[in-house]
Amino acid sequence: MINRVILIGRLTKDPVLRKTPNGASVCNFSLAVSRRKSKNDTTTPDADFVPCVAWNQTAELITTYLRKGSQLGVEGKIQTRNYEDPNTPGKRVYVVEVLVDSIMFLDSKSASVDSSTSYTTDYYPDESYADVADGPKLDISSDDLPF
Repeated sequence: MINRVILIGRLTKDPVLRKTPNGASVCNFSLAVSRRKSKNDTTTPDADFVPCVAWNQTAELITTYLRKGSQLGVEGKIQTRNYEDPNTPGKRVYVVEVLVDSIMFLDSKSASVDSSTSYTTDYYPDESYADVADGPKLDISSDDLPF
């Protein structure tokens, strides 16, 4: 069985970092993911608002560099959980959310953070997020590609 989901959307509000009693970082956020209303309706977009949860370093990256409206790609798995509503004894609340494994920043650096904040590519999971213009020019021909 496979439980994988890949979403690209925009944050619906500023993410907030919380700490668990044992010190782990957690960030709950919601992504607005666009879709068409129906197969035949190509002009009217609609959106699904997908709740997501990220832990530890991923949670810290999201809260440090992203704001409401930032475009983000997430990969993870769908999880369900339930709990008893503290305001209504005996009532179970069921939650379906995406447990985030990895993220991809899809906005430019200037759109993700204000201009007074500087950061290096050390914060990114791999160097593909760094500005290409900042690095050395590579002499690569189509013969060098493996495909």
